[in-house]
Amino acid sequence: MTDAAIAFQGVPGAYSDLACRSAHPDLTPLPCETFEATIDAVREGRAVLAMLPCENSLAGRVPDIHALLPDSGLAIVGEHFERVEHCLLGVPGATIGGVRRVHSHAVALGQVRRLLRAHDMLPVVEADTAGSAALVAQWGRREDAAIASSLAAELYGLDILLRNVEDAAHNTTRFYVAAREPRLPPPETDGLMTSFVFRVRNVPAALYKALGGFATNGINMTKLESYMVGGQFTATQFLCDVEGHPEHPALRRALEELAFFSREIRILGVYPAAAFRLAQTLAE
Repeated sequence: MTDAAIAFQGVPGAYSDLACRSAHPDLTPLPCETFEATIDAVREGRAVLAMLPCENSLAGRVPDIHALLPDSGLAIVGEHFERVEHCLLGVPGATIGGVRRVHSHAVALGQVRRLLRAHDMLPVVEADTAGSAALVAQWGRREDAAIASSLAAELYGLDILLRNVEDAAHNTTRFYVAAREPRLPPPETDGLMTSFVFRVRNVPAALYKALGGFATNGINMTKLESYMVGGQFTATQFLCDVEGHPEHPALRRALEELAFFSREIRILGVYPAAAFRLAQTLAE
């Protein structure tokens, strides 16, 4: 392709597509069928970046990304927070009172329960949000509607019957932005994040001891996720996000202490914190 691309999992109009357009309007969004295909697009040079959702303020973590990213060969070079604003979409001429069935991803349907109850609408689970909008447009039936983004309405020629129908106003998805090569910012840069994975030794209180260095060195840990690897209950891997640069003295000391109690530590990326994160920090 001629234009530089940013890959995402899903179909055009997905919230990941919207995140790509918001964070990198200079790049062409490249839809991919799976997270693996999204990562491959960057590894193979068909895209310069990948937009990978890692957690949602309502639904929690995205397990596939935690499993795939550490061994992907990609580096995290940024983060992006995208507000999830669900819209009720119908074909031209449809009305709220005439909608009988609402199609969307299971997670999205679970986030609009008040709307469904208030209008006695039947939820119908589909593969994804934007794909549901495409189906509703294809069927052309006024009694069928979709929960999806405003971008999906624009792309598939649907009317927005209601905006912001989600039950929780704070519904936000965080994304890792990944590239083939690390983009290490200088240590003196303000507002940096470091992401890494580690495995603790299988000894009593290993995790407690391993994390003690972050507390004693005043390092703010913003994310800690555990998951099994290799099908072994004793082989637990942790993905961690902390504030700072590995070359900062305090974080360097904390990582050195972590290494003493860990079997492996791998830095996944050092990158600027998103403006959304910095704004929340200032508001606290």
